[in-house]
Amino acid sequence: MSEENETNNRLLKFGIIGTVVAALCCFTPVLVVLFGVVGLAALVGYLDYVLFPALGLFVLLTLYALWRKYKDEAAQ
Repeated sequence: MSEENETNNRLLKFGIIGTVVAALCCFTPVLVVLFGVVGLAALVGYLDYVLFPALGLFVLLTLYALWRKYKDEAAQ
């Protein structure tokens, strides 16, 4: 059970961190400014095609990890 708890905690941490990073990049100009500084400003128009699905994926991963965690706690 300890290994399962570690896996659930890792999934939850990965999901939350990914959600926060994707949300920061979606809703603030952090990534746009960074791309401009690096010289990749031409790619800014394509960010929405990557960031919104990534945000959705990380939110789903977080929900899945929470579901697994609560399911395991209810089984004990």
